Amino acid sequence: MAQTHHFDAILFDMDGTLVDSTAGVVGAWQLFAETYAGINVEEILSSAHGVRTVENLRNHCGITDTVELEREAERFEAAIVSSANKDGRSGIVKLPGVDAIMKDLQPGAKVPKPVWAICTSATRSYAKAALSAAGIVPPDIFVASEDVTQGKPAPDPYLLGAEKCGVDPTRCLVVEDAPAGIRSGKAAGAKVLGLLTTHTKDQVDDASPDFVVKNLSSVTMKISPDGGVDVTIST
Repeated sequence: MAQTHHFDAILFDMDGTLVDSTAGVVGAWQLFAETYAGINVEEILSSAHGVRTVENLRNHCGITDTVELEREAERFEAAIVSSANKDGRSGIVKLPGVDAIMKDLQPGAKVPKPVWAICTSATRSYAKAALSAAGIVPPDIFVASEDVTQGKPAPDPYLLGAEKCGVDPTRCLVVEDAPAGIRSGKAAGAKVLGLLTTHTKDQVDDASPDFVVKNLSSVTMKISPDGGVDVTIST
């Protein structure tokens, strides 16, 4: 069954929503386990996704100094890219359905307001590297970790994304794969589409998204002639 809904703007998460960087994230945590004793990579992977790198390093590595946190966050995110690109191939790739949606969201004519944005828990430098590796052109509106005081699950990233798009957050669709990000979108007052790309259905359902699909291959997005985006979700 397919249902179509109209939204003023679409606010995408990045990792696990648009791109798959799993191999790189695992490699980065394995590298940090050599520096910080007691890290259990498997346990971290089950809870760290969707949370800002600085907060993960504070929680799991015990780093409290602000300068050290920022320096280690840069090292961690650089390790994601290098770990994912072993053997001369890019391990950061577009997820299913993303390519078609990205093409459809490029307006053929100027629209009154931006109709989509990326709101990520990653730093801007890593996010740009990851998008480049996956072959995705960043949108004009881009909210990164350093742009907000509080990261997901606080609503700040999605509230800022909606503000930059010049729209009411309650008229936005947030697209997320992580429970923390789903809760962030809900707290911002947006409708949320949950993807089953990195978490189980039970984990995603527990965060109470409005819609759930396996991945974006079940979704189409078309820019409306009068602005905004018509989203068709097949379940």
